[in-house]
Amino acid sequence: MNLLAPIRIALRALAANTLRSVLTMLGIIIGVAAVITMIAVGGGATQRVQDQMKGLGSNIMLVIPGGITAGGVRLGAQTGQGLTEEDALAIAREVPEVQVAAPSSRTGAQVVAGNTNWSTSIFGTTNDYLEAREWPLSEGRTFDAADLQGSAKVAIVGQTVARELFGELDPLEQVIRVKKIPVTIIGVLSKKGQNAMGQDQDDVVIVPISTYRNRIQGGAGSKTKRIGSISVKVSEGQSMKLAEDNIKDLLRQRFKVQPGGDDPFSVRNLTEILQAQEASSRVMTLLLAAVAGISLVIGGIGIMNIMLVSVTERTREIGLRMAVGARGRDILAQFLIEAVTLSLIGGALGVALGAVATWAMGQFSGWQVSLSLSSVVLAVGFSAFVGVFFGFYPARQASRLLPIQALRYE
Repeated sequence: MNLLAPIRIALRALAANTLRSVLTMLGIIIGVAAVITMIAVGGGATQRVQDQMKGLGSNIMLVIPGGITAGGVRLGAQTGQGLTEEDALAIAREVPEVQVAAPSSRTGAQVVAGNTNWSTSIFGTTNDYLEAREWPLSEGRTFDAADLQGSAKVAIVGQTVARELFGELDPLEQVIRVKKIPVTIIGVLSKKGQNAMGQDQDDVVIVPISTYRNRIQGGAGSKTKRIGSISVKVSEGQSMKLAEDNIKDLLRQRFKVQPGGDDPFSVRNLTEILQAQEASSRVMTLLLAAVAGISLVIGGIGIMNIMLVSVTERTREIGLRMAVGARGRDILAQFLIEAVTLSLIGGALGVALGAVATWAMGQFSGWQVSLSLSSVVLAVGFSAFVGVFFGFYPARQASRLLPIQALRYE
């Protein structure tokens, strides 16, 4: 008997019991759809973290002022000795693992352009900040030495600020007012998107640190040298841990921290934090896929159960076929084809249902999802394996029936 004959017989047998075949496939359909949807949800979470890592930049650390302890009470971050621009220069100069160290300060303000205004973040920093964040310009230029030293009235704006203030107009060389200070836009940043906290990174106006200190902040004296944070980029191939330790040692010396004393600063390895989030997302994806895979196994058990029932119902048919020349392997092939066909059709329907469910979750829940070809291949391949694995035993039982016993079966 050629291969086409068992296929035709198997399909005919499945078509003769359409409702039972559909109910049998239901477990496979739900299982495949669940696997695809859960992998898409987990993959979307992982992709979001990876996008945040790209937006943040690689090998990034953040140095921020820390509080002090008085009378056993931990005080706020601004109660201790603050970081200064000189601290950032010292880190860049004296820590060999550091590529750049950018001082920065931030405040919120209403920015006005003509009759339009927009509330945004004002960021005072240097060009090193853009290098640390790996944040190129989409147009224009960065600050030059005269801008940084002379408190120039210039600014670089993010995509959101440019859109909200000027719409489709070119923002370059336009004048905006920041806390009543007129500044000229010399550059527009490329798009970054949201950060890990869901904040729009493109909603920002960047001015030279000297401009922020002398014009925006508007103070004089020693306090004007204090900054909010230092963004540190470690050179490629250098140890982040070693760089962190060296930065802490340097700042302890500069702050004259006694042995065993509290550090008036903290160093946060942002790359490690996001990498930990990515690892957690991957584990979540595997767990979701494993849970969804259980439904595939349950569907396979359903196939085995129905195939065993089918063998019992068709015992006389099997005996008749074997009596007229069908061999055991022909019977085995017929029932295996039935089981695999159920699995593959169920897998195909499950892929369609999973794609719809993935689209619906992304559309209506607002979750980021990532439907990949590999997850589809995995789900369909596993469903075929389930058909072979759980269909083999009933098919084997059918192929071992003796023709005389089968024909006498009531």
